[in-house]
Amino acid sequence: MRQVPAAGINLFQLIYVLIREYEEKAGHAPLNLSLGNPDGVPPQPLRELQARFAAEAAYDYHTYAEDKDLCSFAQNMIRLHSGVDPARYPHLKALPIAGIKTATAVLPLACGLAKRRQEFSIVSNLPAYDIIGTWGAGYLGAKRTVWPLLSSENMRLNAARLREALRGGARPDLVFVVRPGNPAAVGATAPEWKALIELCLEKGSRLVNDGAYAGLSNPGGHVSLAAVAKDFPQLEWLELYSVSKSFSDPGARLGALVGSRDFVDDFVMVKGNTDSGPVPSVMAAYGTFFQQDGAAARALSELRDLYQRRLDYLVPRLKAAGLRPACETEAGFFTLWKVPRKVLGVDLASAPGVKDLPAHEAFNRLVIERTGIVGVHFEGPAEGGGTEPLVRYAVCTDVLSARFQRRFEAELSRLKPQY
Repeated sequence: MRQVPAAGINLFQLIYVLIREYEEKAGHAPLNLSLGNPDGVPPQPLRELQARFAAEAAYDYHTYAEDKDLCSFAQNMIRLHSGVDPARYPHLKALPIAGIKTATAVLPLACGLAKRRQEFSIVSNLPAYDIIGTWGAGYLGAKRTVWPLLSSENMRLNAARLREALRGGARPDLVFVVRPGNPAAVGATAPEWKALIELCLEKGSRLVNDGAYAGLSNPGGHVSLAAVAKDFPQLEWLELYSVSKSFSDPGARLGALVGSRDFVDDFVMVKGNTDSGPVPSVMAAYGTFFQQDGAAARALSELRDLYQRRLDYLVPRLKAAGLRPACETEAGFFTLWKVPRKVLGVDLASAPGVKDLPAHEAFNRLVIERTGIVGVHFEGPAEGGGTEPLVRYAVCTDVLSARFQRRFEAELSRLKPQY
């Protein structure tokens, strides 16, 4: 008998099913704008370094890495993504990690969930790729408070909205955010962080930011949590970064975190019973790459430029086709759109075959089936209550190729969305 219900299927696993169904029916590949992971590979110098360290016979490159910071990888990764040198702040600590998703899963345990299981509480945003919600509330049984991101506010962090959500004096143990976000690729400002830090200090809450997309943020479009939180020694916080998005290297399973020393030490305790650290040879390769003058910054700049060129093509065409943006894209490769009431001549609320589905899923399924344009459907809180249907389209495919553009523009012209 199944112990994990099939209804808990990962959203992206569902998208793979819809893609496969389209391919079987249409006989060719879809126009896949659903991918949320890079379609490229790491720069050649990095690949050469990885090969070199993998071939080295040194024991440290082939044993468990645990929390060793080989070749100062974590220190330099944090400096590159936040501008903060953790070594300058005695109250901070840095740590290499084996990917953000795995780290996120154990964060509630690192915040003491096992000791306070009945009252343990997490705050996180919606809409979101909701790993913390799935693990914290779904798997580990914590209470969960939704901090809404609203399209009317460009999906920005609004601490006043969080105070409303916590009315009655609730005290969250963990406040977890993703900035820049997914699916809402919006960054954070220093004033937004300060307002949130003030609330966390007032409530005695720990604060975590998933900064996976920080390296891809537009210049001036995002301020890291670390850049602000370092000046609040009393705050308990973490920020996490990853080479997956910054260097098109999801297979490396490598990242770094920085934060207040006690919080990091708690995380290390739980992590030590969960994984044995990243692949050491890969960590050493990145650490060495970061020590090459300007190489990492140039690689990040080139990747940002590529995604920006793709966005400069995609966004105006989706707008011209009649879709309405839910927020601006300030980092990386995601665009987020409001789902219309009608598309392809079909009323999503009343048409047979889709009327029994939530509007966001009905829209995505219909558009995939009839045009091959694949997105990821999300649902977010709406102003005044209820939900707002959304769809995410990413540029992790070569939208600049003439072949893609001819077919995409022909199919896009058929949508004729009505709100």
